[in-house]
Order: sequence, then C-alpha cells, then structure tokens
Amino acid sequence: MSEFCELIDLLEKFRDDRDWSQFHDSKNLALALSIEAAELNELFLWKKDAQCEEVDKQRLKEELADVFAYALMLAARHGLDVSQIVKDKIDLNAQKYPIEQSRGSSAKYKKP
Repeated sequence: MSEFCELIDLLEKFRDDRDWSQFHDSKNLALALSIEAAELNELFLWKKDAQCEEVDKQRLKEELADVFAYALMLAARHGLDVSQIVKDKIDLNAQKYPIEQSRGSSAKYKKP
C-alpha cells in the first residue's frame, strides 16, 4: 500500500467516524482546498523576502497538512492515483519547458 493510500485511508476514517462524508462532495472539497491554500498564503502576506523564509514552521505544517488532506480526498473521490497524476504532470511540464529553453528562466512557455 502506498503512503498516499495510507493517508487517504486515515483521512476517510477520520471523516467517516464523524459522519462528514455527506459534506465532502467535489465542490466542497475543492472549495476547502482553495480556502486552506489561502490560509497558507496568509502566512507570507506582507512579509519581505527574507521574512518569508522565517515563517512560523508549526503554522506552515498545519496549513500544508490541510492543503494536502483536501487534495488527497478530492483525488480519492475521483479514483485518481496521486502518484501517477503527479508523474504525468511532470512529463507534460518537461515537454512544455525543455531544459535548453527553460534552464535558469522563469518565463512562461510559449505555445507553438
């Protein structure tokens, strides 16, 4: 069993023990994910570059955990293999951002 599957099982048990499955449709999971991502961003809001690297690690861990949890639950709801979809996205990005054109540059890719 992959670590992702183990995490999803733990999340689903936590959810099911509280009878929260009724609230975890795709829309609500996506909204919760977005809200938690905004809370993550809030940790960095109005900080100078150097301050961003000194973020409160406990809060960072908590917000990242929320983001990951909702993303994993949304993927599970749709039967998606998290490892595979991330690998597929890396492959797609490798095509969009060839090393010889992208190395050291943050420029957006150009569509042919």
